[in-house]
Amino acid sequence: MTEIKIDTVIFDLGGVLIDWNPNYVFDQIFDSEERKRYFFENICTSDWNEQQDAGRSLQEGTELLVAQHPEWEHEIRAYYGRWREMLGGPIHDTVDILKQIKEEDKYRLYALTNWSAETFPIAQELYDFLSWFEGIVVSGVERTRKPFAGFYQILLDRYQVAPDKAIFIDDNFRNVTAASSLGMDGIHFQSPTKLEKELKARNIL
Repeated sequence: MTEIKIDTVIFDLGGVLIDWNPNYVFDQIFDSEERKRYFFENICTSDWNEQQDAGRSLQEGTELLVAQHPEWEHEIRAYYGRWREMLGGPIHDTVDILKQIKEEDKYRLYALTNWSAETFPIAQELYDFLSWFEGIVVSGVERTRKPFAGFYQILLDRYQVAPDKAIFIDDNFRNVTAASSLGMDGIHFQSPTKLEKELKARNIL
């Protein structure tokens, strides 16, 4: 049986190459861990944030929550009002891995990211390494997101990527599972060191 040769590596961005964490803002806003936890579990939830990642405008998402929870207005408006402060910078060790793959010039490089179309230009302005990718597919632009199969398919179709020749890297196991179900070799990102080991095991590095 002939081994299929990998020719494409697809990266997630937030949590893999870019340190994004709302705690950078909300640790300043809340004076108790319990109150902050309640806020993220019941007000600005991950499901709510993913609606903006899938194309809903930041204003619409914000006003919807303010109308539902007027007593939390200050905190809700801080979520996107101070969004830039949630960026902690590049995850340098992963960027180094990306650079090594790029310099080898043996693999096509793409990114598939759940990211609001309104905030993604900020990342492009801040992080030069985003220009290293042949293409980046942004959920907010496409108005769909991971883990929905159609979002992955947009990248596969747009750039003529064969899923069985692609490696997909994401810090969310749910998204890795979805990629694997489409035939990609999924790697659950947990740290740059573990990613390096995974890629070396596949002879990518």
